[in-house]
Amino acid sequence: MSESIPEAGRPVISVTDLRVNYGEREILHGISFDVERGETLVILGGSGSGKSTLLRTLVGLEKPSGGAVWIRGVNIAQASAREMDEIRKKMGVSFQGGALFGSMTVGDNVALPLREHTRLEESTIEIMVRIKLEQVGLASFEDFMPSQLSGGMKKRAAVARALALDPEILFFDEPSAGLDPIIAAGIDELILELKKAYAMSMVVVTHELASAFLIADRMLLIDRGSVIAMGAKKELADSTNPRVRQFLDRVPEPQVEDELNYLQMLTEDRKPRH
Repeated sequence: MSESIPEAGRPVISVTDLRVNYGEREILHGISFDVERGETLVILGGSGSGKSTLLRTLVGLEKPSGGAVWIRGVNIAQASAREMDEIRKKMGVSFQGGALFGSMTVGDNVALPLREHTRLEESTIEIMVRIKLEQVGLASFEDFMPSQLSGGMKKRAAVARALALDPEILFFDEPSAGLDPIIAAGIDELILELKKAYAMSMVVVTHELASAFLIADRMLLIDRGSVIAMGAKKELADSTNPRVRQFLDRVPEPQVEDELNYLQMLTEDRKPRH
C-alpha cells in the first residue's frame, strides 16, 4: 500500500527529486515539478535528453530508482497493482506512433479500454466510440482498419482511444512527430479544442518548438536528464541561459558544426576545377 496525500489543493501530478537508472547509468538526475489541475505542461528536450524516460515514468512504465511521483495523491513508486489499475483508469496516453492494434478496427481500438475496464452494455460502448471519434474529427471511421488511415488520422484515433474513459490526465508523446506542417497544425488545434472541452490536465512531450509555444500553459526544458528551465512561455522565450538559448535558437552542438565544415570542405575539393 502506498502513501497518499489529501486531494484538496494538491497538484494533479507532483514529481520530487526523481531519479531513474538504466543499469549503472542514471538517466534522470533529481527532477522536480508539479502539474496543476487543468494545466497543459509541455516537456521539451532534444534527442537523448531524457524526456521520453520521464514520460514513461509518469505513466508507470518505468520504476524510479529514487524520489517520488505523486499522481492524484498516490506515490506510484510505492503503489500496489490495484492502486496502479485505478490510477491508470484516470489517465489517457497517446503514444508517438499511435500504437493502434493493426488487427482491430479503429472502433474496436477505441472501445478496448471501455470493454476492459467497465461493465457498460455493448450498445452504450458503440455510442461512446462514435462520440470520441467525432470529437477527434474521425466520424464514420469506426469500421476502418489502422492500415487504411493516414499518419495524422492514426494520431487522432490514438487520441480518441486515450479519451475513452474520460481521463483526468492526458499524456501525449510527440503528437506531431513525423507529420507534415499542415497535419501537425491540425493536431495542435485538436489539443487546444480538447483543453477547452474538458477540465483535464495535459502533459505533452515534444521537441517541436512551434507546437510547444502554441499549446503550453507552462514549459519544462530537460537536457541530459536534468531540468534546465521551467516556467511560462514568455519566461522561456526571454531566458538568457546559454543551453536554453541554444535549444530555442536551434544552434548546433560544436562538434556537429565541425562535421558540417568538414563535409563542406570535402564538397569543395570534389568540385571540377577549370
